[in-house]
Amino acid sequence: MRYLFIHQNFPGQFRHAVRALADDPANEIVCVGETRNLKGRPQLHPRLRVLGYQMPAEARSRAHPYLRDYEAHVRRGQQVVRLLLQLRDANGFQPDVVVAHPGWGEALFLRDVFPHARHIQYFEFYYHGEGADVGFDPEFPATLDDQLRVRTKNSTQLQSVVQADAGLSPTAWQKSRYPIELQRKITVVHDGIDTAVVCPDPQAWVEINGQRLEAGQEIVTYVARNLEPYRGFHIFMRMLPKLQALRPNARVVIVGGDDVSYGRRLPEGQNYRQVYRKEVEGQVDWSKVFFVGKLPYGEYLKVLQISAAHVYLTYPFVLSWSALEAMSAGCLIVGSRTPPVEEVVEDGVSGVLVDFFDADALAARVAQVLADPAAYCPLRARARQVVQERYDLQAICLPRTLEIIRPRA
Repeated sequence: MRYLFIHQNFPGQFRHAVRALADDPANEIVCVGETRNLKGRPQLHPRLRVLGYQMPAEARSRAHPYLRDYEAHVRRGQQVVRLLLQLRDANGFQPDVVVAHPGWGEALFLRDVFPHARHIQYFEFYYHGEGADVGFDPEFPATLDDQLRVRTKNSTQLQSVVQADAGLSPTAWQKSRYPIELQRKITVVHDGIDTAVVCPDPQAWVEINGQRLEAGQEIVTYVARNLEPYRGFHIFMRMLPKLQALRPNARVVIVGGDDVSYGRRLPEGQNYRQVYRKEVEGQVDWSKVFFVGKLPYGEYLKVLQISAAHVYLTYPFVLSWSALEAMSAGCLIVGSRTPPVEEVVEDGVSGVLVDFFDADALAARVAQVLADPAAYCPLRARARQVVQERYDLQAICLPRTLEIIRPRA
């Protein structure tokens, strides 16, 4: 079989499926990504052919502001078409199956290039003017203009979902965000967690700034791709003074970069870490708080394995891989009572949930966990069991994904 995978940040969510299909010598697999994102990335599999496309220069558009993202998506889609036409006409490649993420426009014109292929798309998040991330946080209020803009923002996905034969969505809540008349095309299948790799390790330790931190100590962890309000970073920082008052020996490890993955950017030269650190300056003993930036995967896992309490906060938005990885590693999740978290964490059973905005309640619950770790061992065990039963890569998620992707008889 011939497969074509397209993702601007390849491999993205397709890593495991691509590897599994490439293991079969009967399959021919071509993968496409944006050139700048592919640069320097290690080879995923020796049998893959990986091609890059260049993004065109940004247009000096006079288009309505609501349409500027869509225009950029159309331009990206055109670049992908040019590359695929060369692949088709010069090399004779005709895929049986095309798998793509539609979020950036790469999937807009795939049906026009390969009309007879089976088209599968990864539907990650459908935007709403209310009831999800937009307008959730009163500290960053949404305007009517924001609501109208995000409605238009869905134009790319709507074009793509109409063309798709089938779709994948990682959680039930994320699927539920899509128009009900389109949900029939979408199957809930998470990308999967390798629970054999992401597992508890009572001997784990890390060294940070000359200090040895190890499992069994009072260590609070927080992980996000970037430190920003969408992942509750502002609430987490405001928790620190009270947490240190309650548990003065606790040490806090914060993993994440200073860019913005979601939401509003600050003025040039500023980042949210600076802003919220300044807000609590003079109230926090920074010698016990470690900002470690982005870590290699193995080091990141060790941080999870030494955690006594792992804080995971999020707007009603895409569920982070790190939340499920933390559960698989046996972390005690202290999470926000928001729909993405409630889907995977049951309060008092597989973790502890608090109101997203209540920094004092968050500090109190984290302190309780640190004060009596033995009492929360059953919750840790249940959290890992949930991931094994519902999100295990090899036993559940990868087989289901491949069943959807492979051509039907």
